Amino acid sequence: MNTAAEPGMKAFWSFNEAVFAPGALDVLTKELIALGVALTTQCPYCIELHTQAARKAGATDAQLSETGLVAAAIRAGGAITHATHMFKG
Repeated sequence: MNTAAEPGMKAFWSFNEAVFAPGALDVLTKELIALGVALTTQCPYCIELHTQAARKAGATDAQLSETGLVAAAIRAGGAITHATHMFKG
């Protein structure tokens, strides 16, 4: 890594660590949210990492499946909602 990027990367990893620490939301919930976002952005690396982290936090197949369906519904909802703009005169 370029040494000029090192301070920014250290700051990012500190931020990321703080975000995924247990708080008002437990780690499993945070990982399922992250997985849903990763599915909507279609980042294969994030999908893999957050699937593994969710499983490590105790995610079941049912929870992972529902996370995928929620992500699909949000993407579909966005397409349907934005499609209504095609018909405004």
